[in-house]
Amino acid sequence: MIDVETACSRVSSICQIGIVGFRDGREIFEYETLVDPCDDFSPFNIRIHGITADHVVGQPTFPHVHSEIDAMLSGRITVAHSFFDKGALASACRVHERTMIQPIWLDSVRVAKRAWPELPSHRLNALTRFLGVPHKHHDALSDARAAGMVIVRAIEHTGIDLKGWVTPANPGGGAAPKPSPFGPLKGERIAILGARRDGSLARLLAEAGARVVASVGTNTTMLVISNEQPFGRFVSASPAFRRAEDIRRKGQPIEIVGEDELRMRLGP
Repeated sequence: MIDVETACSRVSSICQIGIVGFRDGREIFEYETLVDPCDDFSPFNIRIHGITADHVVGQPTFPHVHSEIDAMLSGRITVAHSFFDKGALASACRVHERTMIQPIWLDSVRVAKRAWPELPSHRLNALTRFLGVPHKHHDALSDARAAGMVIVRAIEHTGIDLKGWVTPANPGGGAAPKPSPFGPLKGERIAILGARRDGSLARLLAEAGARVVASVGTNTTMLVISNEQPFGRFVSASPAFRRAEDIRRKGQPIEIVGEDELRMRLGP
């Protein structure tokens, strides 16, 4: 888990780096350093993190810490809250002519939005208040630790393991089965929330004559809420559900139905 603070609007101007290592949901190490960005400090950035040019006098520059950071991150799953930190590292490597640091990136914002879609904000300080995680906002080490805890709590909350979060979500799966020319759902265009387009539910729908589509659109006639959907009781906050409701409000006929109800309609 990593967080960086920058001295000015140039994202290469890293002035603080915080890294916290986790294993099996537990913190195993921490690393923090101030960095001389070899750049200007803007009043705006100073107001955010409180780091000034005086604080970095005598501190290492990015080239001096590059190999250490690279050894800690490259090839490992690395969490950042948004991909600002990813861009900052890449920009600093280019500006200082160092090899790119190449972790396996995981955005804790994306994870949080999927784990807790009902929350009005997924900013790191809002999440730590919600989760009860101690946090000093815009301190690189504290931010890195907090981003790591977001992942730990999301795993506990959803049951999706770290590998599941790193693998890009692809509920559409592979190619949808070809619809039967006959059946009670002939002519229906059905999107599925929470299950693959090549899974057992999709095959059932296709056998009943429906065309299974990748996402909710203006031509979709039904959204089926799979029993496997990951949003729990907050499914109504999911993007697909909200899209279907928006289409319905605009006068388009689209039905939202649960998997069990639909199976009962289709019979044995």
